Amino acid sequence: MKILFLGDVMGRAGRTAITDHLPRLRTEWRLDFVVVNGENATNGAGLSPDHAKLILEAGADAVTLGDHAFDQRDMMAFIEREPRILRPLNFSKSAPGAGARVYTDGRGRKVLVAQALGQVFMKRPFDDPFSALDGVLKQYPMGGQVAASLVDIHCEATSEKMAVGHYCDGRASVVVGTHTHVPTADAMILPGGTAYQSDAGMCGDYQSVIGMEKDEPLNRFITGMPRGRFQPAGGEATLSGLYVETDDRSGKATRIEMVRQGGRLSAAGPA
Repeated sequence: MKILFLGDVMGRAGRTAITDHLPRLRTEWRLDFVVVNGENATNGAGLSPDHAKLILEAGADAVTLGDHAFDQRDMMAFIEREPRILRPLNFSKSAPGAGARVYTDGRGRKVLVAQALGQVFMKRPFDDPFSALDGVLKQYPMGGQVAASLVDIHCEATSEKMAVGHYCDGRASVVVGTHTHVPTADAMILPGGTAYQSDAGMCGDYQSVIGMEKDEPLNRFITGMPRGRFQPAGGEATLSGLYVETDDRSGKATRIEMVRQGGRLSAAGPA
C-alpha cells in the first residue's frame, strides 16, 4: 500500500499547497491512502468545516487535528457528521468525534488511522497517550484486522515522539509526529517494521517562524511583550510530509521517504 502523510496545514498558504500539489501527487505516485493533519489550516488556529471540505476534496482520505482541534467552534458539530475528521484519542472523554477509525482504500483494504496528544511541555494535562494507543492497536492488529495502520503523535518533545514510535514498533505501519511545524531528518524503518519520523513538518510558508509572519514572534522574543497578533505567513508554501509503502500481508513498512514539494524546502519525492 502506498501511503502519504502531510504535516500540519498552516493557514491560507498551507491550504494552497494542498490544493496545488495533492491532486497531482495522488495521481503521479498512485497513492492508495492520504492522511493530512489540518489543525492549523484556518488562520493558524483550528480547522473550519469549509477548510476541512477543501482538504478532503483535494484528495485526503482522513484529516487529523490536534490540541487546537476545536478552536473553530463549528468543528464540534461538523466532526460528528464527518467521519473522515479525527480529533486526538486522549483529548477529552466528553469531546465530540473519534480519535481513531478504520477506513477503506480504493482496493477494499482496511486502514486504521489514530491520533494521540503528548503530555511533555504541552499546555494542558492530556491523558496518557501510550495507554490510549495501546487499546486501539490491540483491537486492530495490522496484518489481521487492518492491512495498514497510521499513528499521528501530536506533541512537543521529540523524546516523547520517539518513545511512542518504539512503543508502537511492530504494531503500527507508520508513526509520525506533528505539532512543531519543523521537519526532522530522521525518517527510518524501526526494527519491528514501523516507519517513523519525529515530525513531518508543516504545509506552509517556511519564510516565517513556524508558519507565522516573523515580526510579532521576533518582537516577543526580543522584548518579552506582545505588540500585535500572530498572523500566518502568506508566502509560497512547501508541502511537507512522509511517503510510506507497506506490505499488505504483514502491514509492515517496506519503504519510507520524506516529502518536500514546492516552496523553499522542495526536494524530490518517491521515484
